[in-house]
Amino acid sequence: MSSSIQNLLSISERIGTIGSPSSTSELSLDILGTAVNKKLVGELAFFSFSQEGKAHYALGQITEVQLRNIWLEDPTMRSLARQRGQVNPVSGQQDTHLGQMAVSAVFSDEGNRYEPSILGTVPATGTFINLATEAMLDKLLERYKDEIFYLGHVYGSKPKLPLWFKHFGRGPHGAGEAYHLGIFGKTGSGKSVLAKMILLAYARYSEMAIFVIDPQGEFSKDVRGQIRTEGFPLNLADIFKRMSKKVIVKSIKDLVLDRWDLFSEILYESPFFDRLTIRKGENRNTACELLAEKLDKSKVKLKDLYSREAFERAWKILGDKNIQCQIYKSDTSRNRFIAAYEEADKDDFFNSYWAPITELFRKERDGAISVDALINQVFNLDGDNRPVVIIDLSKETATGLFWNDTIQALVIKRLLDAIGYLAETAYQESRFLNTLVVLDEAHRLASREKREDERQERVRLSLIDAVRTTRKYGLGWMFISQTLSSLHREIINQLRILFFGFGLALGTEFISLREIIGGDPNALKLYQTFRDPHSSFDIASRQYSFMSVGPVSPLSFAGSPLFFTAFNTPEELFKANRIGEW
Repeated sequence: MSSSIQNLLSISERIGTIGSPSSTSELSLDILGTAVNKKLVGELAFFSFSQEGKAHYALGQITEVQLRNIWLEDPTMRSLARQRGQVNPVSGQQDTHLGQMAVSAVFSDEGNRYEPSILGTVPATGTFINLATEAMLDKLLERYKDEIFYLGHVYGSKPKLPLWFKHFGRGPHGAGEAYHLGIFGKTGSGKSVLAKMILLAYARYSEMAIFVIDPQGEFSKDVRGQIRTEGFPLNLADIFKRMSKKVIVKSIKDLVLDRWDLFSEILYESPFFDRLTIRKGENRNTACELLAEKLDKSKVKLKDLYSREAFERAWKILGDKNIQCQIYKSDTSRNRFIAAYEEADKDDFFNSYWAPITELFRKERDGAISVDALINQVFNLDGDNRPVVIIDLSKETATGLFWNDTIQALVIKRLLDAIGYLAETAYQESRFLNTLVVLDEAHRLASREKREDERQERVRLSLIDAVRTTRKYGLGWMFISQTLSSLHREIINQLRILFFGFGLALGTEFISLREIIGGDPNALKLYQTFRDPHSSFDIASRQYSFMSVGPVSPLSFAGSPLFFTAFNTPEELFKANRIGEW
C-alpha cells in the first residue's frame, strides 16, 4: 500500500521542508522559493517519515506564514530601507518564508491498511512537505469511505475535509456512546445551515432518531419548503425523502398539552386575571392553582377546557365566596375583585382570554397529538426507520393562541420532562435511545446567568441537568447559539464536538473561545482570518468558514482544531455525499 501513497506523494506539489526549531506539537517549515507566492495559510499539508521501522504519513494545516530577512533587521539596513525604500541586493533577494504547521493526524502503514498513530519523533530537517490532495486522503481513509461525510472544503484549500458523524449506538458505523455537539457563530455566520447539513449526516442512519426543538421556526420552514430570500436553500423535506427518512413537523397548534400544572402556569401568564384585578404575585398564583384544582376535582377534563360548559364551571368557581377569601385576605382587595367579576362581560372573557389558553389542551384538532404520544413515537426503539421530528414553537404558528416567551419555555420544559422520563425508563430496561436532540437559540434557554423568570429558570436548570445525565441513555444534544460567553459553562464543558463560525473574535466571546481550545495561538490566529460572509460582493461568493474541535474527523484524532469552508450550494453537498444515490 505504501507504494501507492508514495506514487501520489511523488506527483503532489512540494511547498517546503521541515526546518528548525520543530517539535512534535508544532513544526517549523522552510517555504520553497517556488511556493512563496502561493496562498498557504489554511492549506492541508502532508509528509512521510519513518518511525519504529514503519512508514508513517502525517497531515496538518498550515496555520501561519512569516517573512524574515535578517539583513533588514539590522538597524543600519533598516535606516537605509526607510530612506530608499529598497536596499539592493538585500530587499526581496534575501527574504526567507517560514511556516508553522500543526499536525492533526498521523497514519502508520501496516502493510494492508493504515492505522492511526502519533508523531512520536520529529522528522529530519529537509523532509519535504507536500500539499495534500483528495486522492491521498481517499487512499488513507479507504476503509472508512462509507462513514465519511463532507460539509465543505479545507479552509483556504481545494480538498474536501473528511468528517464523520457516527450514530450513538453500537454496531456498524456506531460510536457506542452519545455525543453532545455545539455550533456557535454570529447571526449570518452560517451556523443554522451547518446544523441542517449535520442533521443530514445523522439522518443516514435508519436506527437513529432526531428531535428538533425549533423556537424560531428555522428548521420547520425548510422542511415545509418555504423559499428563503437568501442563503442556502435546503429543501429538507425533499432530501429526507431521497434518504427514505420519515420527517414529522408539528407546530404548537398540533401539540396537546396534558398537565394541570401547565394550565395553571399558562393561566398565570395570561391577562385573564389582570382583567379581574389580580396582579402577578402570590395572590394570582393562589387563584390559578385553586381554579385548576377545583376544575380537576369537579371531573372537568383538560381536553374539554375549551368548551363553554367548562368555562361556565370555572366562572362559577371564581364566584364562590370561600374561593374569593382564599385568594384575598383583605376586604378591600377582595371587594375590588368581586366588583370586577360582577361587571365582567363573560362572553368577552370566554372569547378573548379563555379560548386562546384552553385551545392548547384541546384534542379535537386535525393532526393533534399529546406530548407523551409524540415523545413515545420519536423514541420508539422497535421501528425500522426512526423519524426526524421537528417541533415548531415560533410565534408565527401560534396565531389564535395565547403565546409568549414564557409560555414557549413552559412547553419546552414539558418536552424536556417527557424526554428525560422516557430516557431514564429505557435505560432501566437496558435500552439505548440512539437519539439526537437539537436545540436552536440555545443561549436564550440555557443562559450562563440565572433567569429572573422562575419558569424560564426551570428550563435552564433542566437543560443543564440533561447534558450531565443523558449521554449514558444514548441521548445526545446539539446546541446552536449565537454566542459562546452567554451559554452556561456546564453545557459548554460537556460538549464533545464543537463548531465555531465567524463572529467570536472579539471581547468576551474570544476569551471563551481561547479557553475552549486551550489557548493555541496559531489556531486562534487562523480563526481570526475568517471574514464576514456578508462582506462578499454577492450571495454566490459568500464563504462560511468554521473551526471544528473534537473527534469529528479522521484527521483530527490528535486533538488539533480543523478549519473548513462549508459548501454554499446544495448541489455541492449532494454531489460530495452522493445524497441523490441513497
